[in-house]
Amino acid sequence: MAHEHNHEHHHHQEEEGHGRLVKIIAATVLLAAAVIIEKKTAWATWQYLLMYLIPYLIVGWDTLKEAAEGLFHGEALSEDFLMSIATLGALAIGFMPGAETQFPEAVFVMLFFQVGEMFEEVAEGRSRKSISHLMDIRPDSANVERNGDVVTVHPEEVVPGETIVIRPGEKVPMDGVVLEGSSSLDTVALTGESVPRSIREGDEILSGCVNLSGVLRVKTTKAFGESTAAKILDLVENAAEKKSRSESFITRFAKVYTPIVVALAVLVVIVPGAITGQWATWLYRGLMFLVVSCPCALVISVPLTFFGGLGGASRNGILVKGANMLDALAGLETVVFDKTGTLTEGVFEVTAVHPQVIDQTELLHLAAHVERHSTHPIAMALRNAYPDEHDDCTIENVRETAGHGIIATVNGREVAVGNAKLMEKVGAESRPCHHQGTIVHVAIDGEYAGHIVISDRVKADAASAIQALHAAGVSRTVMLTGDDEKVAAAVAAAVGVDSFRAGLLPAGKVSAVEQLLPQGRLAFVGDGINDAPVLTRADIGIAMGALGSDAAIEAADVVLMDDKPSKVATAVRIARRTLRIARENIWFAIGVKVLVLVLAALGLATMWMAVFADVGVTVLAVLNATRALR
Repeated sequence: MAHEHNHEHHHHQEEEGHGRLVKIIAATVLLAAAVIIEKKTAWATWQYLLMYLIPYLIVGWDTLKEAAEGLFHGEALSEDFLMSIATLGALAIGFMPGAETQFPEAVFVMLFFQVGEMFEEVAEGRSRKSISHLMDIRPDSANVERNGDVVTVHPEEVVPGETIVIRPGEKVPMDGVVLEGSSSLDTVALTGESVPRSIREGDEILSGCVNLSGVLRVKTTKAFGESTAAKILDLVENAAEKKSRSESFITRFAKVYTPIVVALAVLVVIVPGAITGQWATWLYRGLMFLVVSCPCALVISVPLTFFGGLGGASRNGILVKGANMLDALAGLETVVFDKTGTLTEGVFEVTAVHPQVIDQTELLHLAAHVERHSTHPIAMALRNAYPDEHDDCTIENVRETAGHGIIATVNGREVAVGNAKLMEKVGAESRPCHHQGTIVHVAIDGEYAGHIVISDRVKADAASAIQALHAAGVSRTVMLTGDDEKVAAAVAAAVGVDSFRAGLLPAGKVSAVEQLLPQGRLAFVGDGINDAPVLTRADIGIAMGALGSDAAIEAADVVLMDDKPSKVATAVRIARRTLRIARENIWFAIGVKVLVLVLAALGLATMWMAVFADVGVTVLAVLNATRALR
């Protein structure tokens, strides 16, 4: 439903944009005609006023209406209000004794103001488009099997537990589990990852991916609105509503700024006016002062910059939940990583084979055979290391001892595969190993045959990710893990974190983060399966590759779509850049304002200059803001 509403909203915006352009063109033509007529004729002042009022009201009607509504609601100090006062004042000057008429200027000011607004709309439309392009993950239909037929329905009509069919080239409409078929998925819209993921029976499948090759039958596990794609779109669309500190800076700024400006403008009129008696001149200067001081450039460009930053991040597969989080990311001092699944793959693999009496292949071969039917992660690692199972050997009499290992008879020899306790049990003398990881010992007929080392693999970009964070100005990186000290030390050394804490239970992670919190702004990066409490506790919770985990998407402030730790540094860089652009805009706008205000008070600036300064600055600031998108 929200989608329909949004669609109408954008449509409405577009129409409004077209209407604005038509008004601007019409008013420009009428203004030019009026100026020519004024040059050629000698009418009374009020007749000229009527003539200029036509283009003035064409472009200015909406602004005047907004200003009047603002007054009713007690929000007098808006830019619409400033513009209205200045232009109405300029129209009034013409009736003061001894003053030049300022009709053309008044129309022109309004005209230019509208041009500036139009620019803002175009820029905002562009950053919205790029966000929705990234989020091109919303499926339009689903094919459901009902009563033996496949019917195509809107995804919202599918109930969890129904079976859907996804053909090649179609988007996955909702989360589910593959019942039959195998295929590869294009996940680029979700994760920014360009390499397709292969998927087969029993695998979980997330909405928003595109099915590339095979036909899949999928049992849905979640309703459309609860699925990953819907959650992510929701995140992105509501991100802009969470205002950042710098945005509230604008609001705070306006509250102080506008009254001061209005008071100064009044002084500019009254004091010199009373002294010299040239009321028209000083009224004109006071009004100019108001036009110039209108802070459109800021009001428009700062929120736009943040919007662009959010868009730029999501193009990189980084979802930031609000502009305030960009603010926080830019000032990050400590980054705490969970080890398993964040810095390491969370996948066990064989890292070393140390045979004693037989060769390496033979040792692996035997171990893999004995572990053939076990579902333990370590057994899987052994099977993956020796995938070519030739059934030339007979395995019988498989006995598993929980916590120790497995003994089986292979080709008549008794083979024991397990830990040191199992070796004691079969009377073999196990050798210790200097490698980090889980040691699997193998004995044949009670004689020690060697051991295999299995450990969790460190992610390829983990070390470079930590370096990139230090380079981006993060002063402290910490790794937390439930693993034992030795394993943790090995991983910490491999990736280059500043410090680590090992042997932590989930609650221990929370207290570890709490101890670090007073030392500066802290982000916690976890894979989000059991990290929700820590994600909530940190200043910024960053959930990595957490597309499947609802708890993490709820608890985290930043969601990294894929499993790359290097994305954390990218997020910090994007945030810093966004803030830098916002600051540039703030200083540039204030600088130009002050300059023209001084000139206006000295009577050196004309209404034209004032408007140009304002609209020019706005246009430049808006263009600068769109840089945040890249």
